[in-house]
Amino acid sequence: MSCTHNNHQETYTMPSPGICQKMLKNQQIEDGLGTIASPMKFFDQDFHVLRDACLLQNTRFVDKTFPPVMETIGPGLVTPEQMTRIEWIRPIILHPDPQLIVKTTSRFDIAQGSVGNCWFLAALGSLTFHPNILTQIIPGEQGFKNMYAGIFHFKFWYFGKWVDVVIDDKLPILDGKYLCVSPKTLNEFWPPLLEKAYAKLCGSYTNMQHGSISEALLDFTGGVQMTIKLNNPPEDLWSIMRKATEMNSLIGCGSSPGATKENTVLENGLVEGHAYSVTGVYELKSFDVDVKLIRLWNPWGNTEWNGAWSDQSSKWKGVHEEQKQKLYLKREDGEFWMDIEDFKNYFDTVNICNESPGFLDSNANSIWTESTGSGKWIRGISASGCLTNSDSFWMNPQYRISLEDASDLESSYNVVISLIQKPLHRKRCLSSFLHIGFYIFRVPSQFNSGRLPQEFFTSFNHHVSTFGFLNARNISERYTLPPGNYVVVPSTYNKGQEGKFVLSVFSKTKNNIQEVDSNLNLNLKFPKQVANISEVSTYEKLFAKYSQDEEIDAVHLQSLLNDVFLRGKTSTGGFSFETCKSMIAVMDHSSTGRLNLYEFKCLWKRLIILQNIFNEKDITLTGFLSLSELWQAIQSTGIKISNELLILISLRYGNPDDKIALENFISLMLRLECMADIFKKLSRGNVMSLQQSEWMNITMYL
Repeated sequence: MSCTHNNHQETYTMPSPGICQKMLKNQQIEDGLGTIASPMKFFDQDFHVLRDACLLQNTRFVDKTFPPVMETIGPGLVTPEQMTRIEWIRPIILHPDPQLIVKTTSRFDIAQGSVGNCWFLAALGSLTFHPNILTQIIPGEQGFKNMYAGIFHFKFWYFGKWVDVVIDDKLPILDGKYLCVSPKTLNEFWPPLLEKAYAKLCGSYTNMQHGSISEALLDFTGGVQMTIKLNNPPEDLWSIMRKATEMNSLIGCGSSPGATKENTVLENGLVEGHAYSVTGVYELKSFDVDVKLIRLWNPWGNTEWNGAWSDQSSKWKGVHEEQKQKLYLKREDGEFWMDIEDFKNYFDTVNICNESPGFLDSNANSIWTESTGSGKWIRGISASGCLTNSDSFWMNPQYRISLEDASDLESSYNVVISLIQKPLHRKRCLSSFLHIGFYIFRVPSQFNSGRLPQEFFTSFNHHVSTFGFLNARNISERYTLPPGNYVVVPSTYNKGQEGKFVLSVFSKTKNNIQEVDSNLNLNLKFPKQVANISEVSTYEKLFAKYSQDEEIDAVHLQSLLNDVFLRGKTSTGGFSFETCKSMIAVMDHSSTGRLNLYEFKCLWKRLIILQNIFNEKDITLTGFLSLSELWQAIQSTGIKISNELLILISLRYGNPDDKIALENFISLMLRLECMADIFKKLSRGNVMSLQQSEWMNITMYL
């Protein structure tokens, strides 16, 4: 990333393949990256390196990964005519004395711009109550004075890990007004800059137009986020909210939606389908009656509740003067009080987010631990839907957790499970949420290892709980579970729906979450007896017919396989020349690019065995293997692979419908056997060390 748009500074380095990037990220996480102290670099941008380069070149940063152009705004946010009037202006142009933060942060620093995104504004309002969290999100050592280069960075929790997001400070201005978030203090710029960084995380400003306050709260804190439905609230709702406030939780809520998507203002002053910040809870006496109050803030900065306990309410007359002076709010700033019963009647949800689920715990001294895993629902492999799909439910991802003894088990909840679905596309507007949920099963001793088989779910009654299914980004639930071994099965409601997810388990005791099929077993075991033994015995005659100088090359192997092995029966054109060269490479012991009689014999026997396996697993007789059939075919050879490797195999060897033809099945199995054998012979334990030349020789020939 350069600091300017000058063409002579462009680089043309080939980007690393996705599989390589994922391995690097996994290594970085193992090395401690992805935490709030050591966040991962979003788009691999290093703030300090980029800023230093700009200072050295005496120029100001322009972010090419999120440039000041129409695509960064996104479609549909403004009209095409308005889009032409948007200007990208730096704060140093907007004000002669720009500052990132003026004195301290406050919810009253924020106002809505030309375009509304109340859910994000409400989350920002909650954030201002917690300067310790805000300083985590807005790192120090940046501003408009020393070392200013038009570059800023912010930290967010992004699906299981913390990331550092770099932006330039060019802000979108429409007709002299901020496009979205507007600072009320003219020279204070943390609100629109933080918003721009979050828009980059989401993919565009358009992707921030519609969202849930729960999403932003979680992205600001990490940890656990609980959504409480107020149409059937828990009996301890008040206790939860009070404890959450005491623990410095971020709290937001949403008013009940109306008949339309419009934010209609009701006669009572509330806005339908609108996000609010919960800024306080308080219990007081009014005319000697205990009253539980909730303080709320409308991110519009105006339009307040006018019912009981509002600014104009007569209820305040019964409050002791000292308490009244402390709580009474007679100003038009969007903030107001209402009692807990009105809150439950007029609001739809309350969202609570904290680094720890301690706000759910009656024991203030409890220490919670967290473990996290991530996975995918893959069509034909692990996207098997809910438990009603009894024939395939066991194929869903399975995560084992072990809970140790908990001394205060009977006093409160001891486990919180959270499931977050990741959008298939980084741009939120291009992805819709699936209906997701999870199941918890108690695991008896006879099933303490390996994947739980189909008969476990159909023949044993170990089902503990089900939560979901909701079309939300995040679902969380609290449990009281006795010590023991459990399996959590996250799934979509409908079978065949693909997605990615993060599963987190919080508990009062040490727990370890592990995906069941994450370990490889590459000990291939071909059957000793071959069904078509007569086919095997003909290899010498075939070799004599198609070889030259007692060796066979890729050209003649292609003819042999298509004429004799397939007998012209193929819907894919048969074995390609490149496939035949690949097959020779994995069977070529002398590295000559040709096979001798012994090498051809080994290949021919494998061809017959693999053809038998293919035909056995092709139960639909289509001439192709589906992903589930491919998985079963690989399993039948004794090899155990992860879902991740299976999907990579399907991408590399499958057709556009993820189907595997016989020719490609043979090619991938030969390569799988070869690569497993190479690793086994060259590795020491689970680690292999190669010199650069050795690595290049293996990868370029095979």
